[in-house]
Amino acid sequence: MDAKDPGARPRIVSCPCCGGESVYAPSNPFRPFCSERCKNLDLGAWASESFRVPQDTPVEDDALPPPKLQ
Repeated sequence: MDAKDPGARPRIVSCPCCGGESVYAPSNPFRPFCSERCKNLDLGAWASESFRVPQDTPVEDDALPPPKLQ
């Protein structure tokens, strides 16, 4: 199936927010989300820092070699 073929069926994916069906095509301005509500909920979670990447314990400055002077 060609993506530009008007007879092609749109790809259906799971909405990352609610898990419902979402049309992954230019006809869905909120893709990969199913709706504006889910898109805004996800954006709000990022803005409030609910989504975080785990961070390793920082290295102590004393354990690092002195910086090289140029």
